Amino acid sequence: MAAKVDLRVFGFIALLLGATPFLSGCVGAAVGAGASVATAASEERGLNNAARDLAIRTRINALWLEHSDTLLIKADISISEGRVLLTGSVPTQKLRLDAVRLAWQAVGVKEVINEIQVTTSGGTSGFARDSWISAKLKTRLTLDNQVVSINYSIDTVGGTVYLMGIAQNAAELERVRNHARQIKYVRRIVSHVIMKNEPRRKSNRAKKK
Repeated sequence: MAAKVDLRVFGFIALLLGATPFLSGCVGAAVGAGASVATAASEERGLNNAARDLAIRTRINALWLEHSDTLLIKADISISEGRVLLTGSVPTQKLRLDAVRLAWQAVGVKEVINEIQVTTSGGTSGFARDSWISAKLKTRLTLDNQVVSINYSIDTVGGTVYLMGIAQNAAELERVRNHARQIKYVRRIVSHVIMKNEPRRKSNRAKKK
């Protein structure tokens, strides 16, 4: 966690949290998307990084809204320390590419991981099932005292579970994956989780001091 926290961040997060419901579309069960200030402060990424990620999310949502409301309805965003994971299903390849292009325009973005699918299938039943999977996994992680669940974002699209966030170690991440495997209807697990002590995290944090 950051050793020093700017108190102005508290007000900044509160402001963004108020704006997020109006700017965000169909988001998955992402830890931190609508987190409170207290929750953000408890995350491995720390309060300042949580505020930066929330600012990035707000900006991407605004860019998407200006471009096409379909992106807000069909695509989802998970962010961890400037790493942006895009998921969901859109009807055309052009819209998929537009989502990535616009995401890169947000200040503070370090990486964009594009997992958006192009498909015209889906429907209410598929969305409900995916939401159930995400909620079920989140509950399992919360009840597992060997997993710091607050550090993980979860989104499910077509039975594929996408993981984003920061793991304490490889053993913890494997526990998370095992929980996902045990849930009905899960077809595949895709992890973009990084380790707590991964060199690139230390490098990024050192640059901000």
